[in-house]
Amino acid sequence: MTETPIHPWNTPQSTSSSASTGLTPEALEAWVNARLDLHHQALNRVLAETDSRTPGNTLRPYDDAIFELAASSSLIGLLNSVHPDKAVRDAAQAQAQKISQVVVELALNRPVYDALSAIDAAAADPATRHYLDRTLLQYRLAGVDKDEPTRARLKELQDKATLLALTFSRNVQEGGNTVTIDNPSELDGLPPDFLNAHQPAPDGKITLTTDFPDYLPVMTFARSHNLRRRMFLAYNTRAFPQNKQVLVDLLAIRKEIANLLGFSNWANLATADQMMESAANMQAFLDELDSASRDGAEKEYARLLSFSGQSQIDACSRGFWLEQFRRSAFDFDSQSVRPYFPYDRVQQGVLATAARLFQVEFHPAPDASTWHPDVAAFDVFDHGTHSGRFYLDMHPREGKDKWFSAHPLIPGIADHPSGTRIPEAALICNFPGGKPGDPGLMQHSDVVTFFHEFGHLMHALLGGRQRWAGISGIATEGDFVEVPSQMLEEFFRDPALLATFAHHYETGEPIPAELVHKMNRAAAFGRADGVRTQLYYTTCSLKTHTEDPAALDLDQLFHSLYTRFLPYQWIEGNRMYAAFTHLVGYSSNYYTYMYDKVIALDFFAQFSRSNLLDDPIAMKYRRTVLEPGGSLPGKDIVYHFLGRSQSTNAFANWMNEQFQPPSTI
Repeated sequence: MTETPIHPWNTPQSTSSSASTGLTPEALEAWVNARLDLHHQALNRVLAETDSRTPGNTLRPYDDAIFELAASSSLIGLLNSVHPDKAVRDAAQAQAQKISQVVVELALNRPVYDALSAIDAAAADPATRHYLDRTLLQYRLAGVDKDEPTRARLKELQDKATLLALTFSRNVQEGGNTVTIDNPSELDGLPPDFLNAHQPAPDGKITLTTDFPDYLPVMTFARSHNLRRRMFLAYNTRAFPQNKQVLVDLLAIRKEIANLLGFSNWANLATADQMMESAANMQAFLDELDSASRDGAEKEYARLLSFSGQSQIDACSRGFWLEQFRRSAFDFDSQSVRPYFPYDRVQQGVLATAARLFQVEFHPAPDASTWHPDVAAFDVFDHGTHSGRFYLDMHPREGKDKWFSAHPLIPGIADHPSGTRIPEAALICNFPGGKPGDPGLMQHSDVVTFFHEFGHLMHALLGGRQRWAGISGIATEGDFVEVPSQMLEEFFRDPALLATFAHHYETGEPIPAELVHKMNRAAAFGRADGVRTQLYYTTCSLKTHTEDPAALDLDQLFHSLYTRFLPYQWIEGNRMYAAFTHLVGYSSNYYTYMYDKVIALDFFAQFSRSNLLDDPIAMKYRRTVLEPGGSLPGKDIVYHFLGRSQSTNAFANWMNEQFQPPSTI
C-alpha cells in the first residue's frame, strides 16, 4: 500500500514539480480521506485498549489522532487561502468543513473522553500532565459531559458555525474592490515606484485594488482627499453586504452554543481556558487601557488639528495627517526610508536577524515542492540538525488571502516511537514586489509586519519539538499567541541592526543611524491613538459576542464604539465588520493583541539595548519562551523568563515615549 504523502500537493495524482498545477479537487479529497482514515485508526487503538490506561497506551494513540487532524486541518486551510486554482480552493473549503466536522465529533466523543480521564498520570512529566489536564478541560468546555440530545445539538450548531466562518473568510478573500482613476493628478503625493507600477491603461484610466500594497500608500501619501475617501470606502466595504447576514447568523449560533454549555454569552466561554479567564477580567483590562491612553490620545489629536488647520479630521485622513505631521515635527518623511527597504533585502535581513538571535541556520530548499512557483522554502538547522521547514508566500495574487499571517502546518514531535517529525510552517503575506523590475520598496510598517509574522514562525518551529503533537508549536493559550510576534517587532527600531540589511536599493548605502532615530521619534507619535484604535477593535469584538444577536445593529454598534474611542469623523458607508476576519478567528478575544503587547514589551525590556543580537538573554528567551511551545501554561512561561508576573511599566513607558525628551528615545 502506498503511503499517503504528508503534503496534499504531493499526491500521486499531482505533478512532481514545484508548481501545483497537477493538484485536482479529486486528488485533494482522496488525500483528506486518507489522512482522516489514519486519524480514525488511531482513535480505534485508544478505544481498543484493555489494560490499565497510561500515557503510553492511551495518550500516545490519541495524540497520533490529534497529529493527523491538526496537520490535515492546517494544510487544507492553507490551500483554501492561497492555491492559485479556484476549483482547488473551493474543494479545500469543502474539505475544511469535513475536517471541522471530525474535530467536533472528537470533541463530543464520550468514550474517548472517558478513556483519557482514566489515565493515571501521577508519575508523568509536567508537560504530559499539563497536556492531559488541558485536553480534559477543553472536552468539558465542548460539552462532552452533556446528555445525548444536547451533544447532538452542539454538533449541529458547530457544523453550521464552521460553514459560516469559512464562507465569511472566503467572501473577504475573493471580495476585493477596485478604485478607478481618470486623472493621474489624483495620485499626487504617491512615491515614484508606485506611479511606475500603476500606468494608465489604453483608455487612460488607472485601476487600484484594495490589496495592501495599493491601499496603504494611498491612505498614507495621497494628497487627494477624494481618492483617499474612495479607497477607504472600497476597502471597508469588501464582502459587504453578503457578510453582514453571515456574521449575524454566526453570532446567533455562538450564543446558543454558549448557553447550552452553561455560559451567559460566548465571551465567557471563549475565555474560560485562557490566561484572561473571564469576560469580566477582559473588560477590566480594557477599562485600564482606556484610562491610560485617553489623555495621550487627546493631546495627539489636538496637535494634529492645530497642524492641519482643520476643525475636524475624518477617518480616511488619519494616516495622511499623521504622515504630514511627522514630516514637519520630526523632520521625517516615511518615503525617505522606503529606498532602504527593498523586499529582497528585507527578507535577507529578517532571516539573518532571527538566525543570529536564536542561533539557528536557514538554508534554501529549492527541491521542496510547493503550492505555487512564487513560494520559497527554507530548511532550519539547529547546530547541524535538520529541525524544521518553512515556506514564504509573500506577494499578492488573484484569489489569494489578502492579509498577513503565519500558518503552522505540521506539528513537530521530538521522540515519537516511529521517529522524529520536524515542524513546518508558512508565512502568507501581501508585500510589495515579486514582479520583474519591481524592487518592492516597503514602508517601515511593512518591515515591522514582516518581523511580527516571523516571530510567530519561530515560535511554531522552535516550540515544535515536543513529545506530544497536541502541545507542539503555537499551542499555548490563545491570549499568549501574540507575545513572540510582538516582542520581535521591537528589534526593528535598532539602528545598528537595521544597518546590517537596510541598504539603499540603488546605491547600496546602509540606512543612516540619524534617519532611524528620526523614524523612531516620529513613530512614537500616535501610539496612544494606536492603542485607542486597538480598543475600538477589541471592544467591537467583545460586544458582538455579549449582546443579543437578535437585537444587534452592527452598523450602530460599530459607529457608536468608533466615536467612543476615536476622535476622527466617522465616514458613512463604512462596513468594516464585513471584512473583519478576526471576528471569525479570534471571535470575542481580539484583546489578545493589547494583552500580549504588555507582556512582549516587558520581555523586550530585559534585552540589552547595546547588544541586542548577542545578548545572552536571547537564548534564555528561546529556551524559556519559544521552546516550551504549549507544554506549559502561559503564566508559567512568563514567570520562567521574568522571574515574576508581567508588569505594565514597560508598556506605559512605550506608550508615553513621545512625551519624553528626544535624547531618551
